[in-house]
Amino acid sequence: MKNLKVIFLEIVFTLLIISNLSAQNNQTKFKIIAFYTAKNDQAHISFVHEANRWFPEMALKYNFSYDSTNNWENLNAEFLANYQVVLFLDTRPEKKSHREAFQQYMNNGGAWIGFHFAGFALNNSKFNQDWDWYHNQFLGSGQYKSNTWRPTSAILRVEDGKHPATKNLPETFKSSPNEWYRWENDLRQNKYIKVLLSIDSMSFPLGTGPKAHEIWHSGDYPVVWTNKKYRMLYVNMGHNDIDYEHKTNKELSFQFANETQNQLIINSLLWLGKGKKMKKTNSF
Repeated sequence: MKNLKVIFLEIVFTLLIISNLSAQNNQTKFKIIAFYTAKNDQAHISFVHEANRWFPEMALKYNFSYDSTNNWENLNAEFLANYQVVLFLDTRPEKKSHREAFQQYMNNGGAWIGFHFAGFALNNSKFNQDWDWYHNQFLGSGQYKSNTWRPTSAILRVEDGKHPATKNLPETFKSSPNEWYRWENDLRQNKYIKVLLSIDSMSFPLGTGPKAHEIWHSGDYPVVWTNKKYRMLYVNMGHNDIDYEHKTNKELSFQFANETQNQLIINSLLWLGKGKKMKKTNSF
């Protein structure tokens, strides 16, 4: 019969194993850093605040970590090395050193999701198209061309139900109200771009005006896509409806009030957060 000392040591050893396994299970799967400005357009500011409430809740549920910062000086190699996924919530970096650090991060296998205004560029505006790698090669979209107005829901069509970002999503679903963008480049002509969601024809007419060109009646409008040379996703959603007309700035809709749309984002984060790093590539 074992003596009490041996039994005690066995119990301690078992508890140590359990404790170690528990600690391993409690470790975060991956770390996300979100960059934002929250200065341009109340609708974008609303989305940033909403995102910074929603993502921490999802981090607890899905066991990843979420940090956010409006200090773009953190967009450097040393800081980014701590994170597996980068988010641009409402804009893009403007400073040359920040842009170079982000490009290097992506070329070295980093992961990224950009929302709505993160893809915006328009010459002769505050956001000129002066970053060819980002807008023409990485996103593939080129400049912004036009948008719908007011922010309205659209029926979105899943174009690849086997992709990790769209897995288990319905073939079509109704989005949250959003301002939808049209782009300079035909994304479908780019062999590196994979369109995952687009606006279904059931959505037309899309927008309410009052200007006629703000209402779309036909056309092909990709809204979520990936560049197959990188671990990335662009999501056109990210503009909440705001009561501008009565000058109250009251929030009239929210992006994360849509369960199917939320599942797209969760799928994307889990895909990018768990993915293996790519070999270093040169910009093309």
